[in-house]
Amino acid sequence: MEDRIISANLMMEDTVMELSLRPRFLSEYIGQSQVKENLKVFIEAAKMRKEALDHVLLYGPPGLGKTTLSNIIANELGVNLRTTSGPAIERPGDLAALLTNLQEGDVLFIDEIHRLHRTVEEVLYPAMEDFALDIMIGKGPSARSVRLDLPPFTLIGATTRAGLLSAPLRDRFGVVSRLEFYHIDELAFIVSRASEILGVTVVGEAAQEIAMRSRGTPRISNRLLKRVRDFAQVRGDGIVTHELARSALELIQVDPLGLDGIDHKMLKAMIVNYRGGPVGLDTIAATIGEESQTIEDVYEPYLLQIGFIQRTPRGRIVAPQAYRHLGYPVPQQFGQPEDSGQTESGD
Repeated sequence: MEDRIISANLMMEDTVMELSLRPRFLSEYIGQSQVKENLKVFIEAAKMRKEALDHVLLYGPPGLGKTTLSNIIANELGVNLRTTSGPAIERPGDLAALLTNLQEGDVLFIDEIHRLHRTVEEVLYPAMEDFALDIMIGKGPSARSVRLDLPPFTLIGATTRAGLLSAPLRDRFGVVSRLEFYHIDELAFIVSRASEILGVTVVGEAAQEIAMRSRGTPRISNRLLKRVRDFAQVRGDGIVTHELARSALELIQVDPLGLDGIDHKMLKAMIVNYRGGPVGLDTIAATIGEESQTIEDVYEPYLLQIGFIQRTPRGRIVAPQAYRHLGYPVPQQFGQPEDSGQTESGD
């Protein structure tokens, strides 16, 4: 599951490539036009007032550029960037060490901020609101609280699950921005830019072909470009043409909508074995040999997003467009699908 080429989660192979492909300033950043325009105004206003930028919360699906935007914000402000993640800050002392080492105006980026420990989060509140750190010295009756002043700083929090953030933490962010999936034209531009940086020649509609299969996610488009480049070097003359890109992507089992072999297996099992549903989540998991939690968290979201499956109280149902995409005849009575005999909850 972790090795799916169309997974939006960061993989080891992405790390070095993303560092070389990341834009450094807002003028180089492609897509997210509304978020970009708003940030441009907020950053310029902070610089004019010579103040730290308000704390920023970036949320949305993985692979859309939250980490990239945090680097860009620090570059635009001309300050240092300190990077960490929610699970890495295990104790309040870890957070205190980070905060006391910041210079005035610096940016602290916390990825997966929804996974902060509650005790750490409590320490973060006064730091964000009053630029102060409350530390307990000693134990028992002799314990006392000491308040340390911190230099004004900007906290950038990134999360894929904004709903898991506590209300007190969410309310302390002055700028809240949601990153949306990219359009095909934007992804094609990203592929073209990445190919220039990587020294790959992409011609014709090849960039569009890669973009079309990237699930609206730049991280996936960059990864697919890397794989197509391998085919171009081994089976071609090093040039990525439309035909080569299409055949390469078919060979690595990424279809024109960005579905891979596991997506096909799941949809076909529901259509062939259970007449399109409704079918329970546990039954699907047993049929394709996957954990039900994995199906719900990893495979389902994109299929729901493109409307290929629907959740109902009685189970999952395959939508008509999925039948057509896979080449199956659409049931005549699709509005009232037959019951597959499953009694499990659809959720």
